Amino acid sequence: MPLLTVRNQQVLLILAYLFYLILGAMVFQLLEKQAETHFQEQFQLEKLKFLQNYTCLDRQALEQFVQVLREAWEKGVNPEGNSTNHSNWDFSSSFFFAGTVITTIGYGHLCPSTVAGQIFCVFYALFGVPLNVACLNQLGKGLCAHLISLERWVQKPGRAQVVQTLAVAIFLTTGTLLFLVFPPLVFSHVEGWTYGEGFYFTFITLSTIGFGDYVVGTNPNKHYIPVYKSLTVIWVIFGLAWLALVFNVGADLMEKFLQLKCHKSDLNLAEGDTTKLEDEPEQPRIHIPSE
Repeated sequence: MPLLTVRNQQVLLILAYLFYLILGAMVFQLLEKQAETHFQEQFQLEKLKFLQNYTCLDRQALEQFVQVLREAWEKGVNPEGNSTNHSNWDFSSSFFFAGTVITTIGYGHLCPSTVAGQIFCVFYALFGVPLNVACLNQLGKGLCAHLISLERWVQKPGRAQVVQTLAVAIFLTTGTLLFLVFPPLVFSHVEGWTYGEGFYFTFITLSTIGFGDYVVGTNPNKHYIPVYKSLTVIWVIFGLAWLALVFNVGADLMEKFLQLKCHKSDLNLAEGDTTKLEDEPEQPRIHIPSE
């Protein structure tokens, strides 16, 4: 029976995982495909207008220039502005890049272009990612220890459940304010984003998804203080520990829910078998006389 329960739990979890992927694919396709088609058509129209305004250029020359812009963007060079743009590899930017490597965020807006830099990045990540995981685990244990201390400090007889709920509520509320609500206000002010864009960047970063469509400190028209990106990395590290703990709690709740469903299913199956046995008439016993 325990083997059946574990198997049912695994099947339900895999089915829920696949269903969630399919649901996400359908919703993203519904929301984004039409906008993508519109942007593609608009971009082709702009290229056509550009060729009509500058008759000295042909389509092949324009496509070559677009390719140059694309390669520049992939190398981390912002095509906007002029040659006075700030460097992507000053200490603050390099510190920020190192943080995105070991935290596995990987925005994709910047990467090493030299062979030596690429090789160093591999070995740096090889040792840095486990170090980051160990550091986040220690931070997570520290947060859990503070929760236990809070629970012991306010715990009274007969109120254990209330205190536990209160401690979790304080933990979630404080972390949400520090890592998800207030940071978008700062990013909106410094980067010129809307609050929604700042909130989107905040969650995508702390969840280590890191699309790279929004990255701090990359606007060539803005002047950033030298420690801006470094402070952002510190915020990311503590935010990762908090959000990872929240994700772990959510995963535990889902597993417990699946275990409960499987347990109820097995109980119903067992009760059904018992009822079936009780309803079956007793078979008459046949006595064979001995010779």
